[in-house]
Amino acid sequence: MSTNTTQTARFFIGQIVRHRFFPFRGVIFDVDPEFDNTEEWYQSIPAEVRPRKDQPFYHLFAENAESEYVAYVSEQNLVPDSEGGAVRHPQIAELFDGPFEGVYRLKETRRN
Repeated sequence: MSTNTTQTARFFIGQIVRHRFFPFRGVIFDVDPEFDNTEEWYQSIPAEVRPRKDQPFYHLFAENAESEYVAYVSEQNLVPDSEGGAVRHPQIAELFDGPFEGVYRLKETRRN
């Protein structure tokens, strides 16, 4: 009997989240069921905070006090954003409408 270790993602596309330890927040625009980036990227994370690979990883349109960027973050390091306000990343408008009650919605043209 084989066991399926794939986790169900706790967060969803369009949700606003923030990093558990670092001062940034963002909108989820894609989810990988487990780590799917380069080993070099993974090894660049300090060992004491390096997350497990066998969990969902999220692509975020992120912002901090200084800039906007794309982030790749493990589920264990995200929490729902309680601020609820808009995220200022310039690419959000390409994919999403909103936010509506703290959540962005995929534009009709982007839905499958």
